[in-house]
Amino acid sequence: MLLVLLLVVGLSGSGSGSDLCSGKVDGSCEEGNFYKEPISSGAVVSYDELKQMLGSGDVQLFDVREPDEFEDGSISSATNIPLGEVERAFTLTPDQFRELYRVSMPTKSHLNFILYCQRGRRSLSALQKIHRLGYSRARHYAGGYGEWVEMESQ
Repeated sequence: MLLVLLLVVGLSGSGSGSDLCSGKVDGSCEEGNFYKEPISSGAVVSYDELKQMLGSGDVQLFDVREPDEFEDGSISSATNIPLGEVERAFTLTPDQFRELYRVSMPTKSHLNFILYCQRGRRSLSALQKIHRLGYSRARHYAGGYGEWVEMESQ
């Protein structure tokens, strides 16, 4: 709930002076890259939830960071689809998707379709794009790879 509140407060302003975006040079804070309204807490997956899904093998996990970031480390079984490719990727046919990304394309009703990035900002932007394409049950791991590495080292 706190995350949703922070996103609403921090991202609903018109300003380039938002603390969340100041100093960002990776394009993750450009106008239109974030939700303008609150997302439901059900659209956010915690570390523990993701860990459980990975353990059961019941998850399709997509890393929306750039390929060089992905190559430097990723969560096991993740498929890399950079943020700039997300809209195009999820409008491909299932056969085209499989050929390009080497995994099955999730269905629009698939619940365990999870997006993540480094800190949760790009995956939130990707989630907005995915939801607009009809993948209304898709979710994102807000802690991102940064939190994942930290939690796995404990």
